[in-house]
Amino acid sequence: MPETPADGKASPGFKKNPDYHVGFEPCPRRLRVQFNGETIADTLAGRVLLESNHVPVYYFPRDDVRMDLLQPTGLSTFCPFKGEASYWTAAVGDRSAENAIWSYADPFTETRQIKDYLAFYWNKMDHWFEEDEEIFVHPRDPHKRVDVIASSRPVEVILGGETIARSSNAHFLFETGMPVRYYLPRGDVNFDLLTATDHSSRCPYKGIASYWSAEIGGQIFENIAWSYAEPIPECPKIKGLVCFFNENVDDIKVDGKSIDRVTTQWSDRYVAESLDGPEHIV
Repeated sequence: MPETPADGKASPGFKKNPDYHVGFEPCPRRLRVQFNGETIADTLAGRVLLESNHVPVYYFPRDDVRMDLLQPTGLSTFCPFKGEASYWTAAVGDRSAENAIWSYADPFTETRQIKDYLAFYWNKMDHWFEEDEEIFVHPRDPHKRVDVIASSRPVEVILGGETIARSSNAHFLFETGMPVRYYLPRGDVNFDLLTATDHSSRCPYKGIASYWSAEIGGQIFENIAWSYAEPIPECPKIKGLVCFFNENVDDIKVDGKSIDRVTTQWSDRYVAESLDGPEHIV
């Protein structure tokens, strides 16, 4: 938590939760937001807000936002760490996005840096770009790592009492803040038990995932496994491999030993978040 000057307007949130983190870091990338064919924000001086329990959020200097395309609204919300936010509706041509943009005109002293910056609800905009590449879901956290490492350690996935996959050629995916994921060659997965679904999801660190459901002993496990047919260039090693939700299978064994069962936002939920959901990180 930042220090508060004696004459500052202190945040009540940090007083009650001193370990809560709100970082506001420079972003060296050109950032652009498009809505209904217009670029309504374009900056070389953007910032990324990194806040406990939230995905990263890009903030744009007011001077780099097309304020002529925004209409102020009467909505306001309160954050105990940042202050009171005011809102705008984006209106471009025949389309509008209500209360899609917010800003803190008079933030608390601890987060004073966010003053004069605006942020956009991701799913209310049409396209987001870092430099000339479109990005999806939310900004990538500059402090997050995703490492994919080949391993000859045997991996066995058990679901509904059946061994649905067994491999000694898996790739282990280590992602900051997430359980280890085991990506397996298709030839080592029993596809007789799997059926492709029309579900898909996006991950900003990996790309677009497609899914399979399993039917075993009359029980259906919906969207229990996924694969990235064309992962983003930064994560090529998982291309075409298959991964199962650790938290929703009976067991995963590595070197013959069961891995610890973890609890995540996907625990006991066989349907993963949709593209319109708040976040997808698998």
